[in-house]
Amino acid sequence: MKPYILVTSAASGFGCALTEYLANNHYRVLGTYYHSEGSAEALVKKFSGQVHMIQADLSKAEDRARVVTYARHNGGLWGLINNLGVYSETWIENIDTVMFEQIFGLTCTVCFDLIQRTTSLIRHEVDRGSGIGRIINIGDSGADRIEARAQATPYHIAKLGVHVLTRTFAQRLGAYGITVNMVSPGFMENSVGEPGESIPLGGPTRFADVLHAVGYLLQPESRHVSGTNLLVGGAWNLG
Repeated sequence: MKPYILVTSAASGFGCALTEYLANNHYRVLGTYYHSEGSAEALVKKFSGQVHMIQADLSKAEDRARVVTYARHNGGLWGLINNLGVYSETWIENIDTVMFEQIFGLTCTVCFDLIQRTTSLIRHEVDRGSGIGRIINIGDSGADRIEARAQATPYHIAKLGVHVLTRTFAQRLGAYGITVNMVSPGFMENSVGEPGESIPLGGPTRFADVLHAVGYLLQPESRHVSGTNLLVGGAWNLG
């Protein structure tokens, strides 16, 4: 039985497209979802035996543990894609502590905790000869810059944190045969609001553009690529 790639928020939006892309390219996917039950069931039916979905509230440590335990007893894990992120256009003066902590926790803390929880399983697959283990964090086009962010402030702080986690875990896990990278989309085809400035390469970033970047980081040819932040945004939002 092939080990899974664990994908968070895997049944809606870009996560749904990511699940389909991975399954179509013969990866075995263990996806999490919160509310998107209909979409999750459709993906499981379409990719019978290749996609498994678990309903989980990833803000809860016990649900994160349950997902990882399922993987441990059902084929293991070869990779992890942290896709979950919560974006709200709310201005900073209208953000209270509860909202800040919820957004930061789901966007950054969950990423940290799942890497910690899954490392031993990925290391086990590496040791068994499954090849280089892969961790990919989905970032944001501004995640490598410290700037004022008056809207969606906790989201942007969280993605900056994900960038730091990416580089740090790349440094720490490389010795175990695990690469850690970030793919940072720009203004996407399903993004909220307007881009605010022209996109030099024209139009929103398509899901397909980001999926091909993820696909590259899963290939054997990228075995020495680790700690990088791959921007996929048509040269938009470069500061």
